[in-house]
Amino acid sequence: MKKWYIYVLSVSLLTLTLFGYFVIKNPIREAYISSPPVYNTTNPLEWINSGAPPVNNPGSDSQVVSADEIVSTLFTHRNITFQERQPLYTWNHLKHLISHDRVLPNTVEAIKEAGVAWNNLMNSVEEEKSNMNRSSGDKKKEKQCPHFLSKMNATELNDTGYKLIVPCGLTQGSSVTFIGIPNGLLGNFRVDLTGEPLPGEPDPPVILHYNVRLHGDKITEDPVIVQNTWTIGHDWGEEERCPKPEDDKNKKVDELDQCNEKVGKVIASATTKHSNRSAEVPMPVSDGGSKTRTYFPFRQGYLSVATLRVGSEGVQMTVDGKHITSFAFRETLEPWLVSEVRIAGDIKLVSVVASGLPTSEDSDHIIDLESLKSPSIPPKKKINLLIGVFSTANNFKRRMAVRRTWMQYAAVKSGQVAVRFFVGLCVNEELWNEAKTYGDIQLMPFVDYYSLISWKTIAICVFGTEVISAKYLMKTDDDAFVRVDEVLASLNRVNASHGLLYGLINSDSQPHRNPDSKWYISPEEWPEQRYPPWAHGPGYVVSNDIAKAINNKHKKGQLKMFKLEDVAMGIWIADLKKNGLEVRYEQEERIYNEGCKDGYVVAHYQGPREMLCLWQKLQEGNRAFCCGN
Repeated sequence: MKKWYIYVLSVSLLTLTLFGYFVIKNPIREAYISSPPVYNTTNPLEWINSGAPPVNNPGSDSQVVSADEIVSTLFTHRNITFQERQPLYTWNHLKHLISHDRVLPNTVEAIKEAGVAWNNLMNSVEEEKSNMNRSSGDKKKEKQCPHFLSKMNATELNDTGYKLIVPCGLTQGSSVTFIGIPNGLLGNFRVDLTGEPLPGEPDPPVILHYNVRLHGDKITEDPVIVQNTWTIGHDWGEEERCPKPEDDKNKKVDELDQCNEKVGKVIASATTKHSNRSAEVPMPVSDGGSKTRTYFPFRQGYLSVATLRVGSEGVQMTVDGKHITSFAFRETLEPWLVSEVRIAGDIKLVSVVASGLPTSEDSDHIIDLESLKSPSIPPKKKINLLIGVFSTANNFKRRMAVRRTWMQYAAVKSGQVAVRFFVGLCVNEELWNEAKTYGDIQLMPFVDYYSLISWKTIAICVFGTEVISAKYLMKTDDDAFVRVDEVLASLNRVNASHGLLYGLINSDSQPHRNPDSKWYISPEEWPEQRYPPWAHGPGYVVSNDIAKAINNKHKKGQLKMFKLEDVAMGIWIADLKKNGLEVRYEQEERIYNEGCKDGYVVAHYQGPREMLCLWQKLQEGNRAFCCGN
């Protein structure tokens, strides 16, 4: 008994000695060591440390600024030049919408974030003007939206881990690569993509929480990856685990599995020799003498190269060249909101690199700049067609592709067709400068949220009926190639100047009732079993009288708000039809909602390279041929 007591005491002393060693040597100096793990009391399965966002506390002393106060700052008079007012022609016309519409999801968040962005943008503009008035010997301001960021020596970390500032968010094709070695007592670490906190809220939203737990958690003792999101309003979302629980379906994101099916699976090895591969976690030796291993992408003490890449539907993680997980974007938490990459926990970082970041060209080095600028259109001028293009701040490359391709049609260059990008507000001085340079951007007094795109539809109606007077108004996207000449020819052939909806008409559709669908509509939002006829969003045209009626109803607060903008237009037109408007639904089968087919009028889902290719084919043979794979 005495020997057993001495043995236990010796083991305890050895454990304390090792613990003290790791506390001293841990290069990340993270709170995993200095304080015990903290568990989210709302979701006890969610493991975080003291560096993560705190659990939402209703008793917090932070004062939340009301949306009404933010609205007043958005429409306060600013001392800006005539050139700076051009991107804001629609701005004041939307005051009633911003002030009174609270029906659609995320309206309050969009307004609050816009208030912060607007104040910061105006302060930045004023600062730039002050700098220009100083001596010419001042250094030129550093580019705000770099394409590439790196930190090769990532061992100099503070108490909350490593932070990489991402000034202009992430976009499709952006990636964050980190090289590091899981270490410490637990080997647990996390990567957080965080946004900016709303006014009066102390903690930022977490667009992606990527948590690696090498020794399991309360659910399992095996290694596991947990992905989730966090906001102060909704706390932690529903976590996604890899390996997935047996009863969970392995869904696809960007055609890739949410969790690689090999993760957590036992792999038999013919040899007992110790493997250096970080993807294999040792398991007990079987009776037959061969060692079995379970596949896991990270391993304590071994170097890993991990890359988070932004796709069109979500974020993909690859480790040492293998796809491991996919995480679908959740509503209101989109990649352009990301302002920081935070890496914390038991990991010794070697380097962190962010690439493919949204950026803009230096206008001083664009040879054909004048040919890319939009013709100036006097207020109230009558034109044939306004094309409103939905875009977001980060999609500069897409806008440049549009400027270099179908915005070069003669009808656009002559001013008979006006093309304007409708872009939600963000803290991006380069977007402001882009708007001044090219004269084709209309900034919105709200931040881009998918649930609020119907507001942009109203903005197009405002611009086409109050700022200028367009006979027809078209809505499209910045990844759609529009054959302007064919649209005009079709409208001339149709010859309907009143009550027209022209496009790829869907006359027999019903709401998506699956909550997992991007287009989910609850019975409260639309109680009927079917929608009225509507035209698909990549390209449809309405006549001026419809746009004017929608604008008038919005100003009177009589417009039914609906978050699917193309369906919303169909609902608004059906309502006008009930009140006596004679509506003409003109079907155009050559508008392709998903991709491109030869003979197209509108081709959707075209990246910048495809845009340039399509334009080149038109110039070479005046034939609408699609580009090959």
